[in-house]
Amino acid sequence: MKPSRRAVALGTLAVLALGATACGSSGGDPLGGGSSASSSAGGSGGSGGGAGSTVVVGSANFPENVLLGSIYSQALKAKGVKVEEKFNIGSREVLYGQLQSGNLTVLPEYNGALLAYLDAKSTAVTTQDVNAALAKALPAALGILDSSPAEDKDSLSVSQEVADKDNLKSISDLAAKAGEFTIGGPPEFKSRREQQLKDAYGLTFKEWKPTADTTANAIKDGSVQVGNVFTTDPKIVQYKLVPLSDPKNVFGAQNVTPLVNKAGVDATATAALNAVSAKLDTAGLTALMKRVAVDKEDPSAVAKDWLKSNGLG
Repeated sequence: MKPSRRAVALGTLAVLALGATACGSSGGDPLGGGSSASSSAGGSGGSGGGAGSTVVVGSANFPENVLLGSIYSQALKAKGVKVEEKFNIGSREVLYGQLQSGNLTVLPEYNGALLAYLDAKSTAVTTQDVNAALAKALPAALGILDSSPAEDKDSLSVSQEVADKDNLKSISDLAAKAGEFTIGGPPEFKSRREQQLKDAYGLTFKEWKPTADTTANAIKDGSVQVGNVFTTDPKIVQYKLVPLSDPKNVFGAQNVTPLVNKAGVDATATAALNAVSAKLDTAGLTALMKRVAVDKEDPSAVAKDWLKSNGLG
C-alpha cells in the first residue's frame, strides 16, 4: 500500500513532535503541558475498563482530527461515560505510543494510513481488507472499532461544470477526455500516480501541473480540469467540486476509524463510538470541516450540532 498524502503528512510531523516533547515535558510524557485537556464528571486521566473509569480521548494536531476527537468525546459523554480530552497532541508516532501505554484510550484514526504505518508492504486497499490486515498487525492491547463510511483520502476531483458537461462521475469516465485535460496536484503526485492511473484506467493527461495547496483553486478557475484534492477538504463544498469515484481503488481506503486501548473501553463506550461511525460519511464530514476551517466555528460546537442532528447527543 502506498501511503496517502495524509499518511505522509502525519509522518513528517514526527520529528518536530518528538523533539518538542523531549524538551518540553518534565515527566517524559508527550501529552503533558502541550495538550488541550478538559474532563467531565471529575475524570483525572488514566484509562480502565471498569465502572467509573475515565476514557481519555486524544487527537492529532490538525483541525479535522480535533473535530473527530470532539465528536467521539461528546458521544461518549452523552452515554454517561467519564471522559478526559487530550487534543492537539502531535503525530502518529507519539499518539500510537501513548495509546499502547494506556495514557490514551481512544483516537480517531484513518485505517489505510494506520496500516501503512504498521506494515508498509501491505497491499490491502479495500476497507474490508485493510481492517482485516489491521486486526493482524495491531498488538494485543489495541483494536479498531467499526469504520465509518467517511474517508479523508486522495481523490481526482473536477468542477461541477466539467462534471455536468462531460458526464463525469467516476475516474473511469475520464478515459475519453484525459488527453484534453490538465491535471493538478502536489509536486510528487505525477511520479507517484501517473503509471497507476494509466494501468488502472488508461488515462494519459495532456499535462501534469504542480499546484500543491492551490489545487482546488486551480480547478475552480479552470487552469486545471482535474485535481488531486483530499475528499474532506472544505474547498470541495466551498467551490462545489465533484470528487470522482474510484472503483479500481487506486487510492486505498482511508476510513475514519476509532483506534482503542481495549482495556479502556467497555460495551457502553464501544456502542457509542460505533454509533458515530454508522452515521459519519464523507460528505457530512466535509461539510463539518467547512464550518471549522472556512467559517472558523469552534470544533466542539460543530461536533455538538452534528451529534444532536443525528440523535447521538
